[in-house]
Amino acid sequence: MNPATLPESSAACRLLQPGEAYIGKQGLQYEVAISAETVGAKAIHMQLVTIPPRGRARAHKHATHETAIYALSGESGVWHGERLEHHTIVKPGEFFYIPADMPHLPYNPSDTHPVVAVIARTDPNEQESVILLPELDELHPA
Repeated sequence: MNPATLPESSAACRLLQPGEAYIGKQGLQYEVAISAETVGAKAIHMQLVTIPPRGRARAHKHATHETAIYALSGESGVWHGERLEHHTIVKPGEFFYIPADMPHLPYNPSDTHPVVAVIARTDPNEQESVILLPELDELHPA
């Protein structure tokens, strides 16, 4: 089918660059590409996240939404579990899956190198599903 013949209401393929960087509720820098706001996505969100050297997020979870992460550069650590009792190191070229409603706290242990990763989530709206968990922040002090 010729794209010129598609009805106005039909979704269209789009090529995007990451959007302008901003700091999310979690305290990390994000650059959104695919979302409800940018392309009208209904069930997916994709963005870049950067964790600066010695940086960390606030403990949080994403209500009812799964998250998939692909590490591009830098090595990060992630505390996860109901009481952040589990720990995983994520290296460049590795994928990390976070189930819906799973508390987690990512951080960058490096003194010199930022962490950059691609994040995909089943929530098309970047910040709507974020639930901060301040009671868990001090379980693993910076």
